[in-house]
Amino acid sequence: MNTTRRHFIATVLSSVAALPLRGQQPAKPFRFPRCRIVPHAEHQTAFELGGRETTRWHFPQDYPRPFFYPFNGPSGATLTRMGHPGAPNHDHHQSIWFAHNDVNGTTFWANKKDGGIIRQKDWLCYEDGDEHAIMAARLGWFGGKPERELMEHTLIAINRPGEKGEHTLELQSTFCAMKQPVELGKTNFGFLAVRVAKSISAFFGGGKISDSEGRVGEPDIFGKQAMWMDYSGPVAEGVTEGITFFDHPTNPRSPTHWHVRSDGWMGAALCLNDGLTIAPDAPLKLRYLLHAHRGDVDKNRAAQVLAEFKQFPLLEVVKGSVAHRQFETRVARAGK
Repeated sequence: MNTTRRHFIATVLSSVAALPLRGQQPAKPFRFPRCRIVPHAEHQTAFELGGRETTRWHFPQDYPRPFFYPFNGPSGATLTRMGHPGAPNHDHHQSIWFAHNDVNGTTFWANKKDGGIIRQKDWLCYEDGDEHAIMAARLGWFGGKPERELMEHTLIAINRPGEKGEHTLELQSTFCAMKQPVELGKTNFGFLAVRVAKSISAFFGGGKISDSEGRVGEPDIFGKQAMWMDYSGPVAEGVTEGITFFDHPTNPRSPTHWHVRSDGWMGAALCLNDGLTIAPDAPLKLRYLLHAHRGDVDKNRAAQVLAEFKQFPLLEVVKGSVAHRQFETRVARAGK
């Protein structure tokens, strides 16, 4: 067989091999999305923007509640920490976490033997994209004697890229009472709290806490209402970054009251002045947003982020509309 004929036969065979089998679709070109959710071992789920991890969701069974850690700034340094810098009895301060001090008389705040437990029951969907990455999970708040599930918490976490390595993490929560109403007691503690890195703390580090109303420092801010709270400070030699924590105007009692401390933490205190009842047919919906930013807080930039937050859609989890996807998120329908 001459060389020309052998070359012809080889070309034909390679072309046939490249054809899809009967019933098989041709391979689609794949492009890595900018924003991704990446599950890891040991009950952890990472959020990545442009290949860099921004935060990680932890839901281990040996902790009393899930949490986000680290929460990285534009430089890659974490803006949060696990635990209090000087108080061993504050190990329940787990970076970024959901909790409440009085749910039907049970505390979900401190790590007490008779306290409540928050468990992730299911992850519902992980969605990648160029504009955002989304994780939806279903949590159960278990407490009381005998222990039972008091309420179900559906969490939708949306990580969006910003300018020059900045990013936001929006947390949409729906709290549903089970068979009986849930009574949230009057307390400074709950629902969402942030323990900042030691270096960002006003007391332990070189940081500063301020709010949307121009107030600075714990004495002027504690218990006051504001649309956002910010903690900014050094994260490395010559590098300043911070977290701005936004309330959403659709939240009950917005603008929220704030529980803050100069030792390095801030929390949106929904029940600071009064308790709240969650009826089985009337879920509590809360939306918060955390902005990891460069430098000290800029009020104009914070106003811009708040305006964007107001325009972001409320999402809901529904049955999947495509193959191999059990659930997905979509923009919530009116009345949801």
